Order: sequence, then structure tokens, then C-alpha cells
Amino acid sequence: MARHHVPAAVVLVTGVAGSGKSTVARLMADRLGWAQEDADDFHTPANRAKMAAGEPLTDEDRRPWLADVAAWIDRRIAAREPAVLAVSALKRAYRDQLTRGRPEVRLVHLHGSRQLVRSRLMSRHGHFFPAQLLDSQFADLQEPEPDEHACVVDVDQPPEAVADAVIALLGTGTGTGTGTGTGTGTDEALPLAAPTEEPRVPPTASGEQWRLRHGAHEAVVVELGGALRHYEVGGQPLLDGFAADERITGGRGQLLVPWPNRVAGGRYRFGGEDLQLPLTEPENGNAIHGLLRWVPWRLHGRSEDTVTVGTTLFPQPGYPYRLEVSAAYRLGPEGLETTVTTTNAGDTAAPYGVGQHPYLTVGTGLVDTALLTVPAGTRLVTDEHGLPTGEEPVEGTAYDFRTARPIGEERLDTAYTELDRDPAGHCTVRLAHPSGRHGIDVRLVEGIRYVQVYTGDTLPEPGRRRRGVAVEPMSCPADALRSGTALTVLEPGGSHVFRWVLAPWGSW
Repeated sequence: MARHHVPAAVVLVTGVAGSGKSTVARLMADRLGWAQEDADDFHTPANRAKMAAGEPLTDEDRRPWLADVAAWIDRRIAAREPAVLAVSALKRAYRDQLTRGRPEVRLVHLHGSRQLVRSRLMSRHGHFFPAQLLDSQFADLQEPEPDEHACVVDVDQPPEAVADAVIALLGTGTGTGTGTGTGTGTDEALPLAAPTEEPRVPPTASGEQWRLRHGAHEAVVVELGGALRHYEVGGQPLLDGFAADERITGGRGQLLVPWPNRVAGGRYRFGGEDLQLPLTEPENGNAIHGLLRWVPWRLHGRSEDTVTVGTTLFPQPGYPYRLEVSAAYRLGPEGLETTVTTTNAGDTAAPYGVGQHPYLTVGTGLVDTALLTVPAGTRLVTDEHGLPTGEEPVEGTAYDFRTARPIGEERLDTAYTELDRDPAGHCTVRLAHPSGRHGIDVRLVEGIRYVQVYTGDTLPEPGRRRRGVAVEPMSCPADALRSGTALTVLEPGGSHVFRWVLAPWGSW
């Protein structure tokens, strides 16, 4: 296994029970060649008995435990022995006791929704922490504050991907994902340097921010998932995106690789092998939106109006294939073009699909009065889990937007196909202001056979619902890994190109 060059330290992996601390810590230690310990092992028998009985620990219960953990950290630092420690440390005061005065200690926080963590705890056996204590964990949880310089990673992805993301971020030496690496180039363990008085780049929730400009056009691409965060023309936002200090929610601007939308039960069969993906939409029992949304993407190149980012999708449980993926964002006078190129770098064929998830806005506040045009003759009918059960013509239905009309009260989460194309083979979905004087087109240029339109009615944050229309180009529909519908099979060395354009028009 290749040795990763992360500055030698004691890395604390924190989070509530069920967030995967121990698993991620073990994977990190294996990849780094470091020692690994679980802070649960420092609890007294009395503490363990209380938790097993469903009784939360008090601060007084935790005081000797924290002292023992801090002493263990000090021994590691004194011996210059780097290590990874899984520790809950839910309160700021606990973390301060373990980190204050120890510049060698790095903090990693695993973030997950209560629903996801609960589902994991309910399926876990042989551990003394009962699921009914989860509410007390979230009640105690104080998310890391900016001055703690924590590396925060969401856990709605495989543990291997979480570990890789953490290692990549720690390798910057800042925990923010904005550096260029501080490895020594050797396997010698050296302590981290003490903080300097040089100005810091403020940490962001989505890593480094890469800005593109062309005339009045401006866009921002982020390190986390290579996502498109922002696009505006003349100061007018055309995307309902997210701020640099916001976590990405609702799939905003994210790249969906190696499948868009859902896989029922996360189960599929390919190449004579039955495969199981992690269930990242546990409430519906689905795997959703691929495996690369929550990993850092590398900057491959940039100019004033172009940014190219990329990453490697390594073989992992449920997807034992290796892909090299790059995304090129280019601003020009007509708008923003995105090209995703994926190559099979493995030695066996790989199933593949791709999509992207921007939310469009034309400045109407809510989408009800915006004019929508979707030049497609057929929609997919879906069940209560968002999975296709068939197709039907749109003619004569509420889903017919072949002629521009207001969205009104329609609740759309609808995939369209049989796309009408111009002589060049392109299809254009349009969202226009009620005045008809300006709007934005989504041009489906290459490698796209479906488009999903979503009005955001089921977003978890009520304040974000129906603020934008997600127009999602997709190479294949939901559940394509199972059904094979429009699925791309990448042979070794083969590539797939996915290209689409955001093209504003009219007077803004």
C-alpha cells in the first residue's frame, strides 16, 4: 500500500456514536502506517456499565476518562509516534482539554444526519452503546467552531471514501483543503510546526474556491466534489447555489458519478457479480447520486475563464472499478460550459452513468411564476421511493412543458426522455422570467439522454423549497445500474464525455 505523506501528529476523529469514528480511524491508520486507538477503551467499567444501561455519562463521569486520553496523547507526542484516535469529544470543552497547548494534535469531525446515524446504530451489534442514547449525544454535540480549524467531513458515503477525504485534507497542513501539501517526502515522523502569525485563509465548508470570470460572467467551482457553487451575470445570480461557508445540501451543483439519481436497495449485478452499495438515502433504502460528491477534487489547471478539476474513483465495496474523472468548466460569451470526461483506468469493464445537479433561478423568489420549457415527449413514472416503474407520454398530462408555461403549483421531481433535438443533436431546457424578457437555457450537448426536473418540494430545509428549479442532465435514468437502461459500459481504457451548457439570454 502506498504511504501517504501527512504531517506527523495525533489525529482525533470525533463524532457521535454511529458516525463511523472507529472505522474511519482504523482505515486512516492503515493507509498512513500509524498506530490507532479507540478512546472508548479508556472508559472505566463503571462508565461502560452506565452507557450499556442507557444512562448518559455526566461531565463528572468523563473527567478521569478525558485525563487518561490526554495522557495517552502526551505519551505519543513525547515519543514522536503519530497516531489516530477515535474519540467522541462532543463538547467544545472536551476537545479543548485534548487539543489546547498541543499544536501536534489535529481535529477531524465526522458529520452525519440524525436519521443516517440512527439507522447505522440500529443495525450495529456487539457494541455497548445502545441506540436510545443517540438523542443525548446530539443534545451534547457542539459542532467545531472556526477557531478549532477542524477538518469536517460528511459521512453519507463509504467509510473508505471518508478516510481518503480526511487524509487528503490533512495533507494540506491546514485542515481546510486549501494548501498544497506539507509532507516531508520521507517516512520520518516530524511534529507539526507551531502556528505562525501569518494571515490564514478562512476555512470553508466546501474547500478551496476557484473563481472564473469572462466579461460580466462569473462562476465559482469548489474543491469538495468539484461542484459548481455559483454562477452570475452582471451581478444577477442564475443559480440557487450555496455560500462558501455553507454545507452543500440538496445536491446543489454536485457532480453525480458513477451514477445519477438512485439505485434501489443499493444492489445490482454486473459482470456476473452481485454488488452492494452503501445506502446513502436510508429513508428510501436507496444508494443515491454516486460516490464522488463528498471527496476533494484536485485542481488540474486554471486560467481566468477556465478551471479543470479531477479525481480518482478507487475500487471500493459495491463499486470495484477504478475511474479517472475530470471536469472542465469554461466561461465564454454564451455562458458556462461543463465537460466531464471519465476514463476506465482498470482492467475490467465498468458500469457507468453521470449527471449534475444545478438549481436555476430567474429572480422570482419562488419558482411558481417562472416559465418552464422541457422539449421532451416522455416522462418516467416513479414509485414512492423515486424509482422508475414505467414511461408515459407527457401529452395531455400536467407534466407537459413542451410549450413554455408557468410552473404554478406543480410539484416536479420528474425525469424526461425522448428529447427533441436541433440539427446539431442538442436539446434545450429553458427557464424564463414571467416577463419573458430574460432567462437561462440548459443545453444538453453530449452524452445526455435524460433530464430530471425538480422543484425542490421535498428538500429538508423548508426555506430552500421551490426557490430554484433543478434541471439535471443525466446520461441514464434512475436505477440504471440495476435495469441497464441507457447504462454506459466503459471497457478498459475507454472514455465517456458528458457536456452541457448554462446559457443566459435576454436583458438582465
